[in-house]
Amino acid sequence: MVNTAAFGKRIQEIMKFYHVSASGFADAMGVGRSSISHILSGRNKPSLDFVMKITEAYPEAELYWLLYGQGTFPKSEETDKPIETTYQIKPTTPTLTQAPNTEESEQDLFSLPEPDFKNNISDITEDKEKQIINTASVTKEINQIVFFYKDGTFDVYKN
Repeated sequence: MVNTAAFGKRIQEIMKFYHVSASGFADAMGVGRSSISHILSGRNKPSLDFVMKITEAYPEAELYWLLYGQGTFPKSEETDKPIETTYQIKPTTPTLTQAPNTEESEQDLFSLPEPDFKNNISDITEDKEKQIINTASVTKEINQIVFFYKDGTFDVYKN
């Protein structure tokens, strides 16, 4: 069970780290300001939805640290390192979207490789140019944009 008083202190640590007030903290998460006030005072316990909004708005806060005080804040570099896994990749016919299979380069299975423009640009035909543009432009939907100002404040625009 979550210790409400300790949870409130961890929220205060997050606010101090990001230099935001309780109202700015609530605005960044998209919750009512009274929700923050009630949790900080110990009147209410945080819901799962509330906790998840904190971890989404403030990625430096680890879930277990936030709930139980276990781990570190902000996230240590060790927790950000990816888990090394060996993948078996079946050989296929090379295409424009396939990364070269070498031991020296790390493979990113979730994004497209950068096109190789080392050759003379004038050698690229119009069809190849369209293929490169279509391959490189993946439709992505923007979730939120955050502007940080030098005075320590910020604005969050959510889609």
